[in-house]
This record gives sequence, structure tokens and C-alpha cells, in this order.
Amino acid sequence: MYCSAPCFVTISSPEPLTSAQQELYDWLAEYIGTHRHSPSIRQMMQAMGLRSPAPIQSRLRHLQQKGWITWQEGQARTLQLLGDMAAAAGIPVLGAVAAGGLVTAFDDVQEHLDLAPVLETRGLFALTVNGDSMVDAHIADGDVVLMEPVPDPQRLRNGTVVSALVAGSGTTLKHFHRKGAAVVLEAANPAYDPIELPAEQVEVQGRLVAVWRQV
Repeated sequence: MYCSAPCFVTISSPEPLTSAQQELYDWLAEYIGTHRHSPSIRQMMQAMGLRSPAPIQSRLRHLQQKGWITWQEGQARTLQLLGDMAAAAGIPVLGAVAAGGLVTAFDDVQEHLDLAPVLETRGLFALTVNGDSMVDAHIADGDVVLMEPVPDPQRLRNGTVVSALVAGSGTTLKHFHRKGAAVVLEAANPAYDPIELPAEQVEVQGRLVAVWRQV
């Protein structure tokens, strides 16, 4: 999604599961948390005491439709958790961040990146980039950015790439600059104008640590 003006998106909570769907999801969460990869259909069949793949595939389709997993049918290893127990599998992807306009911030954990546990001690979180305003900083639409919390924004250096929450609007990924009593959020794309706001209207949520690009 590209944003030429402020844009806003919402994510609904996952729908409730049946007991059979919950049983599979709980087992998947435990398996992925332990092994750091998704199981095969055959392993799911054995765990659920089933002799046919059809019930497993049906449950997976319902889990995906209800917002608990992502999965490419026929490719079991592509399965990723999106629900409450996904936190056991890695660094939380907390939502999307606009690299264009503004996008509403989310507390919903959508999925997890499987990275070294040592990174978790820094409180890292991840955001999916929406838009092209940071392309000159080598951050493209669809990338996942790893962000580190900023306990003291006053110590931020000008030019740092941050995710910033703008009061009453949403969150954006930009270069951070102070300008007297104001804050300037500057894109890395000449097609986008800087966003200048009073400092009290901008809450810096995190600073960029790394960019994750799936190819």
C-alpha cells in the first residue's frame, strides 16, 4: 500500500476457535516455540491422532480465515502463527508503520521473526513498512524494520530513523530532527514533504536497528 496522503488501517482481533482448531493451534505454538520452524502435515496428523491429512488441512484453512495463522496451502513449512501464543516464537511484529503518510499504531501481535534470543533482551519489536517514502534509506514497501525502544528521546541524534507516533494521527517511519520547539520527520524520498510538528505532539516509539527483507 502506498500513501500519498495520511492513511489509516485497522486490524481486527482473531475470531474464536472451535475446540479442535484450538487444540491444533496450541500444539503448533508449542512445536514452533521449541523447534523454531513449522511442522509437516504428517507431524500434525500424528499429534492430533488423525490418519488423513484432510481434517488437518481443513483446520489450517479455518485458522487462517480466522486470523490465527498464515499458511500457503500445500506448503506446510510456510505456516506462521499470528495469534496470542505467537509470542513464544520470536520477536513480536506489532503492526505496520507508514513510510509515506501516517498509519494507526497497533498493540496486536501479527507474527514473529525468529531471531537470536539475545536480541529479545533489548526489547526489540518489529513493524512492517507500508509505503515508499524511505526508499533512499534502503527501506522499501513490505520490508520489516527492527526497532529498539527509546527511553530518552532527548538523546536522539538528528537524522536517526525512528518510528514516531503523532498525537491523534498515527505512526510513521522517518528521519528524526529537532528544530527548536518542533520536531521534523523527514522522508528519504524527495516526493514526500517533511512533517513538522510541535515536539509535544510526537512520541518516539523506537529507533531503527535493522531491516528485514524477505526474498
